[in-house]
Amino acid sequence: MEKTFNFAAKIESMEDQDIRWQQRFDNFRKAYLRLMEARDKLVLNELERNGLIQRFEFTIELAWKVMKDYLECQGFAFKPSPKDTFRQAQEAKYIDYAQELIDGLNIRNELAHDYDEVKFEQSEIELRNNIFPALDKLNDFFEKEYANA
Repeated sequence: MEKTFNFAAKIESMEDQDIRWQQRFDNFRKAYLRLMEARDKLVLNELERNGLIQRFEFTIELAWKVMKDYLECQGFAFKPSPKDTFRQAQEAKYIDYAQELIDGLNIRNELAHDYDEVKFEQSEIELRNNIFPALDKLNDFFEKEYANA
């Protein structure tokens, strides 16, 4: 039996990929905006700290996933781990702050497995000084890409 190329199916598949990263970006943007609300409050009680951590965890998780979907849409094929995704995005010159995002993944992992007051206070400084600005840049990048899609 002879194989035939189904051009319509290929176009549909490409459109699904485009839609996937855009839909994931919509979710990222919602999580990012909620994180920014929590970030704007400088003095946090314990409950608010827990909320900040939870919002950060959602946001950094969606950050790598939307980047993975975006890179796949651009034709990249790679092992889609969170850190490799950010490294690939930097190698492709889409971003120049992969290390800050990777540091954010590391903080997420540390806080998810061992939450204590002292560890959070140390991590909060890193989050506010380096990770949140990187998430700001990532949001700006995707806002532009989304507008051009």
